[in-house]
Amino acid sequence: MADSKEEHDEVENPEIHFEPLVQLDKVDIKSMEEDEDEVFKIRAKLFRFDNTVEPAEWKERGTGDVKLLKHKQTGLIRILMRRDKTLKICANHYLSPHMQLKPNCGSDRAWVWSTPCDYSDEEPRPELLAIRLANAENAQKFKASFEESQAINEKLGKSTDAAPESDQKKSSPSAKPESKDSETDTVAEKLGELSVKTDKTSEDNTKPECDQSETCSNSADKPTETVTNENTETKTES
Repeated sequence: MADSKEEHDEVENPEIHFEPLVQLDKVDIKSMEEDEDEVFKIRAKLFRFDNTVEPAEWKERGTGDVKLLKHKQTGLIRILMRRDKTLKICANHYLSPHMQLKPNCGSDRAWVWSTPCDYSDEEPRPELLAIRLANAENAQKFKASFEESQAINEKLGKSTDAAPESDQKKSSPSAKPESKDSETDTVAEKLGELSVKTDKTSEDNTKPECDQSETCSNSADKPTETVTNENTETKTES
């Protein structure tokens, strides 16, 4: 009896300790947002217009919190959005005065705009983006903050075509941004209704009819999914 009790105690209270082979120091991981103040944050879903496929289509970039961040030193404001869980960047660029939010035809909670240089990926490139909010009220809040930030950047009189200073890595060739208002209008009219959902891809019918050809302006530094219309399929980007 005594032996069985001792065996039972050993099973109940095992004192097993493994020494790690390598001692690793704690690393302070920076998000490149430490030098910025958050002026606005709201949950949304983001899409990008892909004209590299045939036919051209809207692709979902991800769902998460979209932020407007103001740099503590320069005062410039950029838009930053990361995907849920993975925290992969969906959008990252300054809000230039020449950008215009275009209402999505048939929806009061989605906006479309173009940027000459977005730094979500390793290489900066022009993007045509669409954002979808949970409701019309949130959409108006986003619009107000977006345009207010544009006005602040314009008053500062500094270039917003360069990469955000919080993530300096690469440079892009020099070029003069071109206006894409007519293209944005056309694509916005074709976009169809959108709704915010985390796990389900909406199926709104869209048939894009235009290409995006803007090039990035000079920047010495690098800053810091699917919709269907009647003839178009949308896909989720990895």
